Amino acid sequence: MTEDTQISGRKADHILINLREDVLSSLNTGLEDYQLIHSALPEFALNAVDTSLEFLGKRLNAPILISSMTGGTASAGPLNEILAIAAEEFGIALGVGSQRAAIRHPELRESFDIRRFAPSSLIFANLGAVQLNDGWGLDEAQAAVDMVQADALILHLNPLQEAIQPEGDTDFSALLPKIGRLCRQLPVPVIAKEVGYGISGKLARNLVDEGVAVIDVAGAGGTSWSEVERYRLKDPALQASAARFRGWGIPTAECLRQMGAEHIQVPVIASGGLENGIDLAKCLALGAKMGGYARAFLMAANAGQEAMNAKVSAILRELRVAMFSCGAQNLSALDTDKLNRKH
Repeated sequence: MTEDTQISGRKADHILINLREDVLSSLNTGLEDYQLIHSALPEFALNAVDTSLEFLGKRLNAPILISSMTGGTASAGPLNEILAIAAEEFGIALGVGSQRAAIRHPELRESFDIRRFAPSSLIFANLGAVQLNDGWGLDEAQAAVDMVQADALILHLNPLQEAIQPEGDTDFSALLPKIGRLCRQLPVPVIAKEVGYGISGKLARNLVDEGVAVIDVAGAGGTSWSEVERYRLKDPALQASAARFRGWGIPTAECLRQMGAEHIQVPVIASGGLENGIDLAKCLALGAKMGGYARAFLMAANAGQEAMNAKVSAILRELRVAMFSCGAQNLSALDTDKLNRKH
């Protein structure tokens, strides 16, 4: 079996495991510690609530990101089509899964052929930052961007996931200056994203200093990728070790708090365990500019286009009602003044 075939098979495994198994972190997002402050007299109409924003130069109808999930395997193509159609219909952003396999294995690129379904959408390409230690650089990054005609490139940071994978890439040495070099060379913005264990305020500061344009905290509280990888392991001892990391990471709300404490000035995306529109409203009040959903949308997309559209509609409806009920007519009015911390 070639390395490319292994990667494609791993991506297919990831989709199936996420759909079939309980792979949620044992940590909570921390959002449950916050309560939006009810306003009994909003002084505006519900239909006057404005959820639109500009993000990386594009106007969006709502601060929602369909987070990176799928690609690099034939089974991902139909799911990506559903996700892209929803992104276009609702005017929201879309991130694709890792494109590493498709760059090395051109026949897999069809699973990323999504721009035709989302001609005006904000789309993020995606590569693992660790590949910069495997000789990858501007050429591969540009290939990923070109493949999906992307508006920005996600570099995902996933050391724990790679450490659990038997075939994982675990040389994360001296990556920060290489990320900085790519930020200076690539003609589109670079987004730094974790995969579910969180980005600390200190690391965010270092990444921004190197030229990263957006931070996606991808905190703990949602999918645990050590659990996903545990289901792929055959050795019981390795499975037991992987299981001990189910509660690892920085909860999403704590990541957002640290972004504020470090005065991170670039846009921050909140992802990691978001399930509904109230979660999104809390994240926005904590300083995020956008909220990303992965597992919730994967489950919906797997049920078909109607279910996917219904899930986006529900999140939008809940966001609008939450904003109305706490007196925030637009996103700029949804700030920490609208939040109470329970304890």
